Parts: sequence; C-alpha cells; structure tokens
Amino acid sequence: MTIVEKEKIDASITDVPAVELKSVWVFLQGNTILEDISFSIKEGRFVGIIGPNGAGKTTCLKVILGLLKPDRGDVKVFGLPPEKFRKSPQAIGYIPQKTHFDSHFPLSVYDAVLMGRIHRIGLLKFPGQRDREMVLQNLIRVGLDGYLQRQIGELSGGELQRALIARALCNEPRLMILDEPTTGVDIAYQERFYQLLHDLKKELKLTIMVVSHDLGLLSNYSDELICINRSMHLHGSPSEVLSNRLLGQVYRCEFDLFLQTQRAKKTGE
Repeated sequence: MTIVEKEKIDASITDVPAVELKSVWVFLQGNTILEDISFSIKEGRFVGIIGPNGAGKTTCLKVILGLLKPDRGDVKVFGLPPEKFRKSPQAIGYIPQKTHFDSHFPLSVYDAVLMGRIHRIGLLKFPGQRDREMVLQNLIRVGLDGYLQRQIGELSGGELQRALIARALCNEPRLMILDEPTTGVDIAYQERFYQLLHDLKKELKLTIMVVSHDLGLLSNYSDELICINRSMHLHGSPSEVLSNRLLGQVYRCEFDLFLQTQRAKKTGE
C-alpha cells in the first residue's frame, strides 16, 4: 500500500462520531423505556448492544434510525439529526428483527436485493448499469451469487439474512444496524454470519451496530459492547464489560447461565 493510498483510507474515517446519544429519554404509554442514555461510537467500529429482554435495545436502535423521536436528549448520526442524515446521500443499512417473505410471493433474490437501491434510483425509475452491478457485487460478497433467480421466500434463515445484508449494502451505507440477526439460525451458521460482518466492516470501512443476546459470539467479534437495561450500565471493550461485576446484576440469572456455558465450553464438559 502506498502512502497516498493509506492517506485516502485514513481520510475516509472522520473525527465526527458515527453515532452519539446525549441524555436520551423515551417514554411510551407512561412507562420509561430509556432513561438518560449517553454514548458515543467512533466511525469504523463494530459495536454490540446487549441487555436482557425488555431492556430497551430495539427502542435505542429506533431512536438512532430516526424512527422514534426521544422525549428528551440529543441524537446525532455522523453529526446530523437522524431524520436529516436519512435524507443525505449517505445512508444507514438496517436489518430489523424477524423479516419474513411468504414462500409463495413471486419475488426473486435478485429483485429483493435490487430494492435496496430504491433510495439511489428513485421511485418510478428504471435501474441503470451501476444499480445492476451493485446487486451482483453484493450478492457475491455474501456468497449468494448462485441464487439470483431463486425465490426469496424459499431461502433458509441463514440465506435470507445474507440476502438482507446484500440488500442493505446496495444503498452504500456508512452505518449498518442489525437487530437480533441470528435469532432462529443454527450455531454453526451464527459464527459464519459474524465473520461475514467482520469482513464487510474491514473491506467497506463500515460502522456496525448489532443487538444480540449471544454474548459469546458477539464479544468475539465486537470492538465494543454497550450494556443497556433501560438506563446505561456499561460501555467498553468486550473484556472490560464481561469482567465487570455490574453485568451480573443487569442480567441476574441469565448472565450466570452464560458464564456456566462458557466455562463448560473451555473445559470440554
């Protein structure tokens, strides 16, 4: 790599945080869902968001995406309010929980992934060569280039998740957000999935945020972990967060079970 090439790569990573929340509160139907949440994420980081069920993790993602306006506090995505960032040429790739396609719905994998270019193409316009190239390029990236004409509803859970990643990448995002992406997928595939995200982060200089209950795999691939249980509890490297006694209080018996499982894996019991 030449000095000029290195400078170009370094210049693509800005000093402005990819995501920044300051004293964010969210109330729904009289209940406090998020309480005084503050954190900052640098561009190019792989961040796992963890916490027990009902902790407000998905709500936090909706606030970052601009789908939910906080009752108090400030949210910035690359220095802009989320609703303004969504309208900019930059983009967020979002993969929500439990995306499902009817097996009888006549939609090919190619056309489903092409839908990720709508923001770039515009409504009622035909895709151009660049759009078609992006679809093929991203299907190759996720290992689905042999599935172009397969019906999207016929894919397995793991194949569908890869197709959804390809669709999100077609919008050329700087930030990827995934909500429980490996739910219902077998353990062997989960590791390959996280490795794919890790590789995409390096290749495309993406910032990635993943909500997951899988502390083991998530901690192996994340640069940082954020632990939320309505309020902000921990934010640091995986080793710092997982070794903190406070995590046990947040998860209670769930975390005890996780530790027992991890010890069993190490000892081969």
